[in-house]
Amino acid sequence: MEVGTLMAELPVRGRTILLVEDTSEMAAEIEGELARNGYLVSTVASLPSTEQLRTGTWSLLILDRLLFGSDALPTLESWRRHGIRIPVLVVSALSSVDEIARGLKAGADDYLAKPFELAELGARVEALLRRLADVPVTRLVFEDLEIDLIEQKAFRRGRQLNLFPRELTLLEYFLRRPDQVITRTMLLNDIWRQNSPVENNVVDAHITNLRKKIDDKDRPSRIANIRGVGFMLRKGG
Repeated sequence: MEVGTLMAELPVRGRTILLVEDTSEMAAEIEGELARNGYLVSTVASLPSTEQLRTGTWSLLILDRLLFGSDALPTLESWRRHGIRIPVLVVSALSSVDEIARGLKAGADDYLAKPFELAELGARVEALLRRLADVPVTRLVFEDLEIDLIEQKAFRRGRQLNLFPRELTLLEYFLRRPDQVITRTMLLNDIWRQNSPVENNVVDAHITNLRKKIDDKDRPSRIANIRGVGFMLRKGG
């Protein structure tokens, strides 16, 4: 992929990577190594926005710390403050113990000093993704909506929502797929375990009730209707 083009690739079983690298030769070498290990890589030469990271589907971000001479750590810190939790592997020629510590404190999950062997980069990526995959998800968060999966409680703006079990299951389903189209068939198959069209009114009734509990009055619903297709959990207006 050409450096400078940003695309949120479709997920390939947790093996999609966003590479932020301003040197095309280095980017090509890293892309080649990761592709040989079965990864799908998107490459850009500039820092992505918080919004791009929030809506992207990448499993890992590889970040060259010095982009066109500017330190990327302040941006990394900003991402973390705004709730961006994508794993980040920082690579940099700044390789002293103090600089590595700065990178980790800024929010990097790992730090690889330049120059490095491509095989080591591949091993670091594999280990990082494997380690993070072993950490169970206990909370789902999308803007002001949140579910505690252990306590089985839902919150909006920090206040607990009084949801019935089916409504909680529905909200969890949407929170796992924000900004994605959810069809009635998906809901019937995955939540109700049915595929009969006559059950569509059951889906609509539950979503109507859920909307009443998560929406603000006189504002568009957070669960939007996608005409002729289904629904989408979107950001609040």
